[in-house]
Amino acid sequence: MRRATVNESLSGLLLHADALDLCALVPAATRFDLVYLDPPYGVGAPMTARTTAGEARGRKHKASGPIAYEDGSNIDALVAMLAPRLAALRDRMSDEATLWLHLDYRAVHDAKVAADRIFGRSAFLGEVAWAPGNGARGARRFSPTHQTILLYAREASKRTATVWNHDDPALREPFAATSLAMHFGRVDESGRHYRDRTVGNKTYRYYADEGRRLGSVWTDLPAMSANTPLRKEATGYPTQKPVTLLERIVRASSRQGAVVCDPMCGSGTTLVAAARLGRSFIGGDASPLAVETTDKRLREAGIAFERLQVGFQPVA
Repeated sequence: MRRATVNESLSGLLLHADALDLCALVPAATRFDLVYLDPPYGVGAPMTARTTAGEARGRKHKASGPIAYEDGSNIDALVAMLAPRLAALRDRMSDEATLWLHLDYRAVHDAKVAADRIFGRSAFLGEVAWAPGNGARGARRFSPTHQTILLYAREASKRTATVWNHDDPALREPFAATSLAMHFGRVDESGRHYRDRTVGNKTYRYYADEGRRLGSVWTDLPAMSANTPLRKEATGYPTQKPVTLLERIVRASSRQGAVVCDPMCGSGTTLVAAARLGRSFIGGDASPLAVETTDKRLREAGIAFERLQVGFQPVA
């Protein structure tokens, strides 16, 4: 670990820094081709990590491990914290970049209003509803079972420049059995089942083995793979996302060699996904525990990176 300026040739960088410091430190010539931002959700409790056997992760209680970060219940304060960081990240995005802002029902609507003001309402590209698969909690009221990820281009004029690898296998899902039986009876010279559809004067061919393009509701990437100590992937960090989720995001919105930025990297899942897929990464977090968790995870995975310590004032 050292205090220094950022080397522009680095393929992996981890900073103990607030998102604003991260944006200020990275050389002006370096642009982020994909930004994933997973901030606090407004839970209203300190969030703790499991660092040894017997400790609990999540909201703080008697059996909890060390505090990873504070997550207050004041949504106005949360959005006020996010706004300048979103603006700083927007200014570092490349023309083809997409920002993915991951929240849940507590703050996502307020955050979208703020993000619309920062990026421009027409820069909004859509949203993904991700179902972690944990099931409903409680029987007395409606229990949300999904989280929402908002997608933004740097500005409205760059909407069509953003990368969207729609034919990537990660953005495909199998056709339903009934659809396969009804529509894919034809077989080409290679033995592949297909169907043709004619719209207007143009005919489109669809192959059964390619599957259909994935929609905006993702139910096939369970959070349990990242949150149970029975799985090697789990680090014990609260709110850790499964690497399959971040791999899909990286594959969807970036090209080989792109720079992926996660300025609130938590357990480092985005950085691991980027490295696995041949992208460079810049990650940071204001939480010392997050940085230590990410550092250990990257080293154990054999991923090359440099770590910098940057002075910062923690966000209240």
